[in-house]
Amino acid sequence: MTVSFDDPDAKNDRPPPVRPAFDRQTWKEIAHLLANLPSSLVGFVYVVVTVSTGAGLSVTVIGLPWLALGLAGARLLGRGERARARKLLGVRIDEPSRLVARGRGRGQSGGGFFARLWTGISDPVAWRTVLYEFIRLPWSVLTFSVTLVGLFVLWPVLPYVARGLTNVDRAMVRGLLSPSDELERRIAELESDRGVVVDTAAADLRRIERDLHDGAQARLVALAMGLGLAKEKLLEDPDAAAVMVDEAHGEVKLALQELRDLARGIHPAILTDRGLDAALSSIASRCTVPVKVTVDLTERPAAAIEGIAYFTASELLQNVSKHSAARTASVDVWRSEERLLIQVTDDGRGGASLDGGTGMSGLAERLGAVDGLFVLDSPVGGPTTVTAELPWRRRGTA
Repeated sequence: MTVSFDDPDAKNDRPPPVRPAFDRQTWKEIAHLLANLPSSLVGFVYVVVTVSTGAGLSVTVIGLPWLALGLAGARLLGRGERARARKLLGVRIDEPSRLVARGRGRGQSGGGFFARLWTGISDPVAWRTVLYEFIRLPWSVLTFSVTLVGLFVLWPVLPYVARGLTNVDRAMVRGLLSPSDELERRIAELESDRGVVVDTAAADLRRIERDLHDGAQARLVALAMGLGLAKEKLLEDPDAAAVMVDEAHGEVKLALQELRDLARGIHPAILTDRGLDAALSSIASRCTVPVKVTVDLTERPAAAIEGIAYFTASELLQNVSKHSAARTASVDVWRSEERLLIQVTDDGRGGASLDGGTGMSGLAERLGAVDGLFVLDSPVGGPTTVTAELPWRRRGTA
C-alpha cells in the first residue's frame, strides 16, 4: 500500500500541520466532512438493498448472480471513495487488482459461469467496501453535524476539529478500502507472470516445431528418398547403389546429431542424470571463449529450477561467444539460504543492456516469472557480470 499526501510539506505519511488559519488543506477537509453524509447515504442504501435482496433471493436462481452483481457495484463505490479521499484528504492508496475468475478445467483460463460467480461472491475487496458503507453512515451523521455547527459556532477551533475528524476518515479508508497488501499485489504479479510464462512456452513450441520441420524432418525425408533410389538401383547398378547407401549413412549421422541438439535444447539428458556441474561444463566446452565453471552445491534444487538455471547460463554463454569479444569467461553457481545464484562474467568489451537485442530482457522476464531476479552490470569497456537469482526448491517439490 502506498500512502502520500498532496501537500508538498507532507512527511512520513502525515497531513501538513494543522493551523488556526483556514488554509487550502483545511477547506478540503471541511468539504470532505460535509460531503460525507450524502455520499454515505447513497452507499448505505445501495449495500443494504443489494445484500438484503441478494440474501432473500438466494433460494432462487437469480439470488446469487444478483448478489455478485451488487458486490461488483460495491467495488465501484470503493473506487469512488478512494478517489474522494485522494482528492480531499491527500490519501493515496493503490487500486486493488482486477477480479479474475479461476477455472478448474484445462483451457479454462477465465473460468466458467460458476467459477466467475463464486469469485464475485467471495471478493474480499467488495465485502470490505460493504462493511465500510455500513460503518460510515452513523459516523457521517456525526461529522456532518459537528462540521456544520462548527462553521457557525466553533469557528476558531474548527481547523483542529476538522483535522481530528478527517484523521478517523483516513484510518477508515486505509483499513477497509486498501488492497490486501502483499496478497493483492502478489495476485497482480502472478497474473502478469502467467502471461510471460504462456508466451515463453508458446515461443519455445514454435521454435521446436520450426527446428524439426526445417532440420531433422527435411533431412529424414531426403534420406528416405535416397534409400528408395538406392533400392531401385540395387540389382541393375550395385556400385551406384552402394554410393547412395553410403551417402544415406552420412545423412543418418547428421539427422541424429540434429535430433541430439534439439533434445539438448529441450532438456539435456546430462542435466537430468548428472546435474548442473556436468551440464554447465558441457556447454562451456562448446563456447568459443575459454570458460571456468565452478558449482558449489551440496544438493540439487527442484528439476524446474535446475532447468531454468541451465538454460539461463546457456544463453548467457551464447551471448559471450557472439557479442563480447572476450578472452576468458567464468560461470559460478552457489546456494545462499533459499536462493540459487548463477553469475556469468566475461572480460569482453561490455556495453550490454536489457534492450540491446541480445535476449537479456527475455531472460529477465523468464526469471521474474518464477520469483527470480536478473542483474546486469556491463560498463562500456567491460567487464560484464550477470547475476541471476532463483528460488531454491528442494528436488521433488513443485
